[in-house]
Parts: sequence; structure tokens; C-alpha cells
Amino acid sequence: MKYGFLKVAAVSPQLKVADIKFNVASLKEEIANYSAKGVELLVFPELCLCGASCGDLFFQSFFIKECKQALQELASFSKGYSTLVYVGLPFAYEGKLYNCAAAILNGQVLGIFPKTNVTEQESRYFSPADAETDDVIALANDYDTYFSCNAYVQDEMHGVCVGCELGEDMFADVPPSLRYVNAGAQVIVNLSAMEELIGRAEYVENTIKAFSARKHCGYILANAGVGETTSGCVYSGRNYIAENGKILQKTQPFSENGAMIELDVGFLAYEKRKKEKSSFFNQTVAPIAASFVGDKSLAIRKFSQTPFIPSEDEQAERFEQILSMQSQALAKRIKHTYAKTAVIGISGGLDSTLALLVVSRAFDILKKDKKEIVAITMPGFGTTGKTFNNALALIDEMGATSRTINISDSVLQHFKDIGHDVNQTDVTYENAQARMRTLILMDVSNQTNGLVIGTGDLSEIALGWCTYNGDHMSMYSVNSSIPKTLVKGLVAYEANRLGGAVQSVLESVLGTEISPELLPPEKSGEIAQKTEDLVGPYELHDFYLYYIIRRGCCPKKVFALAKYVFGEKYDEKTLHKWLKNFYKRFFTQQFKRSCAPDGVKIGSVGLSSKDEWVMPSDACATLWLEEVEKLLQ
Repeated sequence: MKYGFLKVAAVSPQLKVADIKFNVASLKEEIANYSAKGVELLVFPELCLCGASCGDLFFQSFFIKECKQALQELASFSKGYSTLVYVGLPFAYEGKLYNCAAAILNGQVLGIFPKTNVTEQESRYFSPADAETDDVIALANDYDTYFSCNAYVQDEMHGVCVGCELGEDMFADVPPSLRYVNAGAQVIVNLSAMEELIGRAEYVENTIKAFSARKHCGYILANAGVGETTSGCVYSGRNYIAENGKILQKTQPFSENGAMIELDVGFLAYEKRKKEKSSFFNQTVAPIAASFVGDKSLAIRKFSQTPFIPSEDEQAERFEQILSMQSQALAKRIKHTYAKTAVIGISGGLDSTLALLVVSRAFDILKKDKKEIVAITMPGFGTTGKTFNNALALIDEMGATSRTINISDSVLQHFKDIGHDVNQTDVTYENAQARMRTLILMDVSNQTNGLVIGTGDLSEIALGWCTYNGDHMSMYSVNSSIPKTLVKGLVAYEANRLGGAVQSVLESVLGTEISPELLPPEKSGEIAQKTEDLVGPYELHDFYLYYIIRRGCCPKKVFALAKYVFGEKYDEKTLHKWLKNFYKRFFTQQFKRSCAPDGVKIGSVGLSSKDEWVMPSDACATLWLEEVEKLLQ
């Protein structure tokens, strides 16, 4: 299980109803095929050894005996394969017939799991299992196996736990899957034979997504396919693989294809530790020890270079929702504090641009005159003509009150007061300007009975790329949950939505180098201080931020994913350099996050010390940096 990923597949094999020999041969072929592809967990449909639609043939004792022998034959065939395989069959036990799933691995049947919630149609043939069933039976001469509703398969080395249910078990008030995940299972398999009906696919898919999201697990459903009878219905072979509320793979109906992908079991375990504090049913489930998890590399699963950006078909709706959340939150804070104005510093850069767009929306909500938005440009030693003109143009287009306050003389006086050489362009030179701008904003807010609106984004907060008690401070921070890559997306969205002259200004902002503009520009007048040259590309830092904070990945896994995703754009040394820089800055700059102003929470990644990210300011990065150092060895 390389980097916490488990390669899984759900397959609807070619079957012939009641032709057990044909079906066994088909299953053998699929096992060999998917094992060769590196699949570690392979799931087949309900009753696939004989066909789910055999009807009264299930009453034939000879037929049931042949199914049992077929299971043993399939188990023998699996010897030498490390793939954990689930197959469905009718199984007789203590005078009753049960609809069962069998887990086979490397020559043995590890367990047989009977269905507890049979349908009215199935009850003609099958008995529902008692949820407390937990026996050991002699299946073959040389070993025993479990016959149980209270056992799951657990990999001995990696701790991956797989629970099993069948078909309509998933719709029960207390499904078997609930017991398994409460006991620690990260993956649930469902061997299903649900008929194709209008509306059923959506219901099944929504059930899978809801359960896997609520219980932070993977869910694999293999459904009966076109090999089943068409006497009174059809079976479409819809297969699903879900992870934590998201369908990763699914097959189209009647396609005869399998679904195959890697589940991030490491992430699922992290989510369960973080969000599930107790389990009611965990004392009833016992593990069946096995070794089915290998060391396969990623080959199928795709990862976005920009995990904070929604997919293209979701962007408009999602971006509008984010902007609405920001503006509604700000409107509430302005109303609650009886603020007359909103005071904001406009640099001509991305962050302050987005903040002004949000303020404008908030004033629309409050039906306030936008002249009460006091937008201040504060040119200094590093301000370029392009950013200054963009700032003025944007303020004008938004209908805000524009004020320009040049900070150069004030900062020079301050240098004189503290005895700092103006030619020494060090951190004091830079931060004095940032703090002067904050001083101006705070004092103007007092003048105008206003609220200072913070502009800093989540990426800057993660890296500590802000001046303590300078741009670090405000009275309400609207961008504090928005990473830099998402800032760009939101500004681009507003540009297209608003159109006209404001669109031209916003596109100019989007085309400008990211810079704090605290150092003098080049002789050509161009920006000399480029943020991404100093701290690294924001697309990398946002990628690192997402996988470290949201998905709980260790440095080794983050680095592997970065190589997998950015391998054609950045070499290993570059990825390694900026990953090391991220960890170092993230730990050393926590003190800035510990006293940050209020801000609106937008997504699942946040660094507010209020409730989203709790970490002492003097926590050491030693363990993380030591692992990072080993990555290129």
C-alpha cells in the first residue's frame, strides 16, 4: 500500500445463469487479469458463482453443493495471488440457505458472510442471517473458516480493515457496514444484484455517497450485470467506488466494464481519527487476519494541480457561493458593529482586489452607499505605475471613495526616529512600510467610524508571509480562508460576471506579478520583488497545504503526490526545496496565526486558532524536516 493507497476494483464478470463451471472460469480469468494490474481488493457481484436470477433452482440441493465446491475450486486457484477477492454464492448452513459473500485469498476462504436483510423476493429461497451470527465452520479438510456477520478482514501489516455487506443490507436501519466502520473498518464492500429500475441508480449512488461521507470510509459496490436473466427485469452492472462522500469511479449501465482505482486509505484513517471520537458497536466485530496489501504505485487515480479549485462544470456555482459567504459574513459584521464605513487598503494586487469586490457585494446586501467604502491607495518606495493605476481604476469602477496617501515621507521620518539607514533595504525597511499602511487604515477607520477590512489570504497565513501587526492585522478578514490559487479563480469569475471596464481592470490585475512592492522597482519601472521567487510558487504551496492539512499526509506522501502531479513542470529538487520551505515556515510562523483577527470560514481547510487549527506557537518541525531531508537520499 504505497503512500496509503489501496488499489481496488468492482467487476461484473461475464456469467451464464446456473452455469457454474462457466462462471468459475470467468471469475478465474478476471482474478488473473486484475491481479496482474496490481489490484489488491477485488469485488464481484452477489451470487456471481451461479447467477443471482436462478429462481427455484436455489431449492436444488445438488446445485447448492456444486456452488460450495466451486468456491473451494476458486479458492485453490487463488493460491499465489495476493489479491483479496469477494465472491457471492448460496451457502447452506444448519439446515438453512443463506445468500452469502465469501472472502478468498491465496488459496483459502477467509470468511463467509451471510446477508442479514433479504428482500421479500429473496425470502422465498434465503433465510435472513441473525446479526449476532459468529461461528467457525469446517469448510475443507485442512482448515476452518468463519461464518459470521460480525467479522471483517484485516491486513496484518498495514491495518487495513474491510467489512462486507450484500445488496439491500445497505438500506437497513442498522446496516452491517455501520458496525464495521464503527469498529474501525476503512473500506466497505457490497456484493449486489439490484435490478435496473428508473431512479434506483440515483438512490443507490446517493446512499453510497452519504454513508461514505458520514463514516469517512471507502465503499465499493459490484452489481450484477447483463449475464443475468431478462425474464422479468434487467441487470445493468452499475459498479461504484466511493471515498469519503465522493464517487471516484463508476461504470455506465450495460457497459460490461469494471471500475478500478486507488482508495486513499491513509486519508480515510486520518479522517476517522480526527472526526469520530466514539463507536457504539465496536465491541461486537472481530478481525480475520490476512496479508493482502502490497506496495503498488499510483497508476490510475488523477489529482488536480489546484485542489482548492472546483471542477470546471462546478466553478460558476461554487465561486458564487464562496463570494456570497464572504459578503454575507462581512455584511453581518458591519451591521453588528454599527460601522458607517468599510476602510480598505488597495494595492492593485490580487488579494486587495478580491476584498474590495467582496466589500462591494456586502454593501449591496446592506443597501449602503458605496461612497462609504473608503478605499485607500498608499504608494511607497516599491509601488509601480501599473499597480497604482490599477488600484485607482478599480476603486473608481466600484464607486468607492478614493484616497491616496503617500507613505514615503512618514516612513523616512520613522527611519530617522529609530536610526535606520534608508539604503539598508532589509526586513526593517520592508516591514516599516507595511506597518505604516496599517496605522493609516486604523486611524482612518476611527475618523470615519469604520471597520478595517483585512485582505490577507490563506496561503500567506500558512507561510506567515505577512508583517506582524502590519498587513497581518485588521478588524475583519474576508480572505482568510481563501488560498491564493482560489483568489485568482474568484477574481477571474467576477471579471467575467461584471464585464465592461471593470473586467479590463481585473484582467490587468490578474496579469500582474504577485508582489508586496516593498523594495524599489527596477530601472525599467517593473516590479523587482516577486513573491514566488522568494517563497515559492503558490500553486505548489497550495497543493502542499491541502494535502498536509486537509488530508493529513506525511512529507513522504506529499512529495510523492507532488512528483506524480507536477512531474512534467518541476523537477524533484525544486519540489523538494519548496516543500522544505513550506514546513519550515508553517511551523515557525504559527505565532502569527495564534492572534489573527476574525474571518469567515469558507471551506474544509482553515488555519484560524479559534477552532480550525490548534497548534502551539513553539511546536518544533524537527520530525517533519528530518523526513523531508531523506526524500532525495
